[in-house]
Amino acid sequence: MENFRKVRTSEEEMPLPFPDLPPDVVEMKVKEGSKIRNLMNFAMAQMELKGRRQIVFSGCGRAVTKTITCVEIMKRKLGGLHQVTKVRYKTVLEVWESQDPPLDGPAQNLTVHKNVPSICILLSWDPLDPNQSGYQPPEPRHEAGEDTLGSSSKGLKRPLPPPCEELLPKKLQVQESDSPRGTGTTAGQQDP
Repeated sequence: MENFRKVRTSEEEMPLPFPDLPPDVVEMKVKEGSKIRNLMNFAMAQMELKGRRQIVFSGCGRAVTKTITCVEIMKRKLGGLHQVTKVRYKTVLEVWESQDPPLDGPAQNLTVHKNVPSICILLSWDPLDPNQSGYQPPEPRHEAGEDTLGSSSKGLKRPLPPPCEELLPKKLQVQESDSPRGTGTTAGQQDP
């Protein structure tokens, strides 16, 4: 493929895999180059300011992880959202053009059909069917004064342990000396 360059990429259009969605549901199509900040600003405005009850995030290929990140940020910021996740494959068409066209004719093109993973995630304020595959109930809400570190270990990080001596720069490491004066020396120095 070194003698070809990609000139066009197109995705197969597929309907959303969620039945009974309202016709005006917002679909956030996440792309590989999308900025999370821009996606989140628009999605949060739709859910908070415009009063939308449901929103769908979708992405394919390298955008799958970014799609999941956006959903997790939204769930954490808003809380109380029901989620249904659907994973499937999508066909992407890539058109490649020869960089060395033949002298007596038009440039050669190659069309490559790729099956790439795709994800669609529905977030809803309204309860969804808990029996459908891919359903996740809302996270329990925490009270304003409640300590979230000790209340639940699910999805929360433990506090960091104290730093290890061997990870500190040598200048900061202090060793106790056996000298009668009891003075410490830094690593690399000798006792007088």
